[in-house]
Amino acid sequence: MSRYLRVLLPLILFSLTFPHDGQAQSDRPNVIVLFTDDHGTLDTGAYGATDLETPAMDKLSETGVSFTQFYAASPVCSPSRAALLTGRDSNRTGLGANAPSRPGPGGLPSEEYTMAELFRDAGYKTAHVGKWHLGYSEGELPNDQGFDESFGHMGGVIDNYSHFYYWGGPNQHDLWRNGERVYHDGEYFPDLMVQEATRFIEESRDEPFFLFYAINLPHYPYQGDVEWLEYYQEKGLPYPRDLYAAFLSTMDERIGQIVQAVEALGLREETLIVFQADHGHSTEERAHFGGGYAGEYRGAKFSLFEGGIRVPAIVSMPGTVPQGEWRDQMVHGADWFPTVASFAGIELPDRRLDGKDLREVILSDAPSPHEQLFWKFREQWAVRKGDWKLIGNPWDTTERGDAPRGDGRFLANIQMDPTERTDYRETHPEIEAELEALYEEWLRDLESESK
Repeated sequence: MSRYLRVLLPLILFSLTFPHDGQAQSDRPNVIVLFTDDHGTLDTGAYGATDLETPAMDKLSETGVSFTQFYAASPVCSPSRAALLTGRDSNRTGLGANAPSRPGPGGLPSEEYTMAELFRDAGYKTAHVGKWHLGYSEGELPNDQGFDESFGHMGGVIDNYSHFYYWGGPNQHDLWRNGERVYHDGEYFPDLMVQEATRFIEESRDEPFFLFYAINLPHYPYQGDVEWLEYYQEKGLPYPRDLYAAFLSTMDERIGQIVQAVEALGLREETLIVFQADHGHSTEERAHFGGGYAGEYRGAKFSLFEGGIRVPAIVSMPGTVPQGEWRDQMVHGADWFPTVASFAGIELPDRRLDGKDLREVILSDAPSPHEQLFWKFREQWAVRKGDWKLIGNPWDTTERGDAPRGDGRFLANIQMDPTERTDYRETHPEIEAELEALYEEWLRDLESESK
């Protein structure tokens, strides 16, 4: 009971303090992007997890459209974020691997045009709250990339209480507000995120706003609320599932607080909420070699098998977006850029985009706008066309993150064998040749644009 009082009391006070008058809001919808981190393919109740408590994410699914074949742009953090914010394949942006977690070159180039710049140029207030991981140097920080406000950590991971980055070299404090280091020793970062986001939403209530709420959960270190830890231990969840589950439910509570803050201001039907995981769950040592769940899907973070890139994704806006519906179309993380622009009535920039507008898929179950999808991460690559998927140099991280890396090719058919345990190259060599030719053509296109 104490857990629920802790969540509800601030929201009740918030609701009483501010009147519910969404009438002054512009006709243009607000947009909130909820982006989770290292979140397993099926790790919400809506997606079939029976051992988790995720009422806030489940409610988003009940009040919106959920996707069964939504693909992250990459199996790691930075490239997936880059594609979402630019609408371009991360390799096209020059950020095909993770950005550094310390000051230095290697982030999202400043010449890229982000979703924040799109909304800011259209008159929206813009804010980033949470994890950035798209660059740590001048020109690459959130305020340089279109965000009026920014609060969070610039690198890939922090301790949620000290706000230090502990991995690789000397420890460093990594908590910033608008480019200035700030200190909140001992304060729980997920709660700091909620405070920043609800303040921004309240202050922006009378004008359209765009909020990139980049949650750093359930990425390690697993530091869930003690009430949730005790809850899952009492349920008998095995280690490390109990640690992961507690952290995921901790995250779900904070997502619920953000949505309830929007509702308290009477803005829910005027706010498009996009939800997506950046890639699959981690099996790294720091993640206790797992805890997340991808069901029958092979692979996890770092892998181009389905468990590394097939992610939960939902879009919700009651009164505009259908409620409680599911879409099986093959879609991609870069698609959000043109999609939110379409819902907001904003003209797209005059630049090459890889993402496609999903508005008709969402509203009327139209066919996928993609004939094929491509990925390139380190030595791995993949192409998906129809039910066929060819992976080059496959790496199966299902069991643990240091699993041996493969070479050669693996031809899967997602319809006939969604587990990707059957290699169809011997029986369908013509499909392998076709998909490899498509990949080589796509690669040449990438290389020609970078010249």
